[in-house]
Amino acid sequence: MSEMVGIIGVNPSPYSRKLRAILRYRRIPHIWRLRRPGMGEDIESVRPALMPLMRLPGEARWRVDSTPLAYALEAGWTARSIIPPCPADAFLCHLIEDFADEWGTKWMFHHRWKQDDTAQEAALWIAQEMQLAPEATQLQAFARHFQDRQRSRMGLVGSSPETAPLIEQSYRRILGILANTLTGERFLFGSRPSLADFALYGQLIQLGTDLWPRQIMRELAPLLESWLALLDDASGVEGEWHADAASARAARSGILEMMGAEYLPFLQANARALEAGQATMEVTLRGQRYTQTPFPYQAKCYADILGRWRALDEAQRERIRPELDVAGCLGFLDS
Repeated sequence: MSEMVGIIGVNPSPYSRKLRAILRYRRIPHIWRLRRPGMGEDIESVRPALMPLMRLPGEARWRVDSTPLAYALEAGWTARSIIPPCPADAFLCHLIEDFADEWGTKWMFHHRWKQDDTAQEAALWIAQEMQLAPEATQLQAFARHFQDRQRSRMGLVGSSPETAPLIEQSYRRILGILANTLTGERFLFGSRPSLADFALYGQLIQLGTDLWPRQIMRELAPLLESWLALLDDASGVEGEWHADAASARAARSGILEMMGAEYLPFLQANARALEAGQATMEVTLRGQRYTQTPFPYQAKCYADILGRWRALDEAQRERIRPELDVAGCLGFLDS
């Protein structure tokens, strides 16, 4: 067992990139390996079969799920924390991180697989990255198979002809919010990056790589690419927590408005559909009908958010109530 953190993932995975960027920023010694076939039973047997996998020094087992992995690093290393020290700010950080992980992946998955040119390029990249076929002709064949498989799963993340306008508008909306607020060394809670920044980075670095969404990013938020490049390896960033900085507040208020209008209503409807045993969840978001198969993991996310909100003492809740109320988020937390 290594004395360094082990991480296994692939570059086309938003959560792999998110966790690796956290390790780099925090200057935690680690070994990064690409996920490849035949890496060993201890890796192949990990369930659920997610990426990235992480193993802490002295541990025999591999762990998955980037959010608890990031918090595990917080428990083991104190330097260069990515959680704001104020409990109220830490709650907002977790709230935005969850939004990026669970709603932002809809932007990524939809834009990666909807259009033919982008889907073909992405499938070939993934096949090459994971060395899934030994010969060039086999690689092309596997890429086509993988592309077809991913497109067949678009409905599972809520991407359909009916929901496409909402998802595409949502992606353009986040770019509009971040275009002038997160540039240079400006982040969501000051001049140092938080867990929420890294979660946004994980999704947006994919969108800034894939053909179609990259063109949209360059049109609407041309400075964002350099911000993403910085976060890819922010080990040289030295900054301070300053949640009241104008750029930080502007970025957070825009993101929270998106959460109040799009993400939290979705989470609530998803949880209610699961509780009622419904095969389909349906909710109106920004006047548009959104539907997909209910997803149990996102019900857990909502329960975790509500638990964290209730765990705050009243003074901390009162500190951020106005910010959450204006954004339309408060009713989904107090319900």
